[in-house]
Amino acid sequence: MATSLFLSLVFHNHQPVGQFDHVNEHSVRMAYEPFVELMERHPAIKCGVHFTGSLLDYLVAHQQPLLARVRALVERGQLEVLSGGYYEPILATLPDEDKLGQITKLSRAVEDVFGMKARGMWLAERVWEPHLARPIARAGIDYVIIDDTHFEAAGYNKERDLFGYFVSEEQGDVVRVFPTLSYLRYAIPWDSVPNLMAWLQAQAAQSAPGTQPRIAFMGDDGEKFGVWPGTWEHNWGGGQYMETLFSALEAAGDWLETIRPCDYVDQYPALGRVYLPTASYFEMGQWSLPPERFRELKRIKREFEDQSREDVLRYLRGSIWRNFMVKYDEVNQMHKRMLVVAEKVHAMPPGPARDSALDLLWRAQANDAYWHGLFGGVYLFNFRIANYANLIEAEALAEGENPLIAVREFDFDKDSLPEVVMTGGHFNAIWKPSTGGALLELDYRPARVNLLNVMTRREEGYHDEIRAAAHEGRYYTPDMAEAGVWYDEHNMVRVKEPGIEQYLLTDWYRRGAFIDHFLRPDATLDAFYRMWYGEQGDFVNLAYDVEVQGGGKETTVTFTRDGHAWVGDYHRAMRVTKAFSFQQGSDTFRCIYTVRNLSDAPVDVRFAVETATGFDGGQLLDFAHLTVNEDEEHKSLAAVAAYKDVTRHTTTSMLRKVAVTTELSDPCALWVVPLETVTMSEAGFERGYQGTVTLHVWPLHLEPDGTWQGTITQSVRAVEG
Repeated sequence: MATSLFLSLVFHNHQPVGQFDHVNEHSVRMAYEPFVELMERHPAIKCGVHFTGSLLDYLVAHQQPLLARVRALVERGQLEVLSGGYYEPILATLPDEDKLGQITKLSRAVEDVFGMKARGMWLAERVWEPHLARPIARAGIDYVIIDDTHFEAAGYNKERDLFGYFVSEEQGDVVRVFPTLSYLRYAIPWDSVPNLMAWLQAQAAQSAPGTQPRIAFMGDDGEKFGVWPGTWEHNWGGGQYMETLFSALEAAGDWLETIRPCDYVDQYPALGRVYLPTASYFEMGQWSLPPERFRELKRIKREFEDQSREDVLRYLRGSIWRNFMVKYDEVNQMHKRMLVVAEKVHAMPPGPARDSALDLLWRAQANDAYWHGLFGGVYLFNFRIANYANLIEAEALAEGENPLIAVREFDFDKDSLPEVVMTGGHFNAIWKPSTGGALLELDYRPARVNLLNVMTRREEGYHDEIRAAAHEGRYYTPDMAEAGVWYDEHNMVRVKEPGIEQYLLTDWYRRGAFIDHFLRPDATLDAFYRMWYGEQGDFVNLAYDVEVQGGGKETTVTFTRDGHAWVGDYHRAMRVTKAFSFQQGSDTFRCIYTVRNLSDAPVDVRFAVETATGFDGGQLLDFAHLTVNEDEEHKSLAAVAAYKDVTRHTTTSMLRKVAVTTELSDPCALWVVPLETVTMSEAGFERGYQGTVTLHVWPLHLEPDGTWQGTITQSVRAVEG
């Protein structure tokens, strides 16, 4: 009997750059290896599989026997291995050379490791923009996988029109496009196998005799089959879902045939041309919205789902992926930093150094730290650490040994206002004059670490769920799970700790360093931690003038603002000047502060300078700690604390093997405040450490035209351990 329906299943396996080895090993044991064993037990089933380059690097180093088994499946025509951007970048946001380079690199690796030419590719997070057809085609790729939601946005009916592939083009370059069906992505493995088979049989019945057989296509995350919470038991343990599914597919061989995408392309023509809009899957569009719009879209979607209004739902979507660069300044900074480094790397002459720098640049383009959704994304410290380390090293290779200090003023972050960017020597630095003259990035080049790799605390669209659950007593905690309390997924909210709602704190300015405050007399440590304190000046996030002097061996960058501070009921004119001095090859820099009273009356103010450090693991004393003055006791970076008469403090990272010492010419009160965020994860809402703020507070009495001057010196040294 002729095949009435083809089924193509593609499993996308990915672990990010900077992933912990134990997570990689866990994923192999729980998902990747069981899948290979399943394929070996069912030789009649044909599938596609995609390994990102970052995961493939780990497998090549640690799992050669598993790769040999995958190659055997390829050689007998049972498995097709796909290409993609090597380090799983959001392809649309890369320089064109890197789009081509990343795809080519993974295609070569597929051929080297598995012995087959890659025909198709996985598009990271299915972020599609129409111009991508050209670089994908020019990279030698025949087809790409995109969600059916992209097609719905172009007017297609996913229940009827998407049982095949289409052709898209850009400037005459052609690429085939397979729609992955949302029904299959949710049904496998969550619906029962009989229900799934009934749906497939209904699709087969719609194939008219003598016409081209339809194909039902599914591409989805391989980690869904064993790594996600509860999925191993369902798929491979007592549930045996995947074994049941593959057995059912084999039993339906008289009307259903599994097929590799490349084989279907070779045997059957496209259904037609298609021009798809900029899009990703629905949830990505929702996640990229501002919090209030996130909630609004969620409510509207639920209302139309309750009304079964598919005619409306098919046109419902949020923003586009690029909006993450608006939503999170830290994402935009990392992306624009990548573009600056890319320009330097691509200007290098051909050779081994350029090849190494290119690979580091491509690693830094890994998408995982550039957005946030169900998984931690930009909130996961190890991903940000890895991206910055790769960028700093790539830039160092591009600049060569002992580069001179160079300072440029240009619109680095693409907001129409200039930033000050310093490179060379032992430090890179980026200041934003239009926003308090704040230092937003400080790279210590010898250790390849961004010392200001912190996250601002923001309201997220899902935070209202936490507040409501706390108010109504609907938390489901790990303790409850251990006690055997039943989890009601419709009414309960998973949290990793009780009382997590107290950490839903929001900063009103972008966190960084050398941010200038005038505190109200009643401002306290706890109020500053919770952002409930009174700010009396207009210096935190307003514009400073900038002057750059020198360059080469040494440079001074000076920021000045004539502003005001409330002193009692009076708005007094004040000037703050901060002059940063760097020397080539030095591990130390200094900032000289001058505060001048420009009014005609004496003032008493509390002037404070905020600095920060961004060290992963800062919540654990084994990984990072603080010391104050001559006291060598290790203090937690995750504790809210205050210290008196401080002239020196040191933040040490045992993971990054560096220590940052801050010395103060005038003793100050020191407030230490952790930055902690509450974010989504697969296992529930969790609190995450994102860096530590150190606020230096001086009470100042200034006569008319009187000044105070103080120096903050920071030095970095390597540590052992």
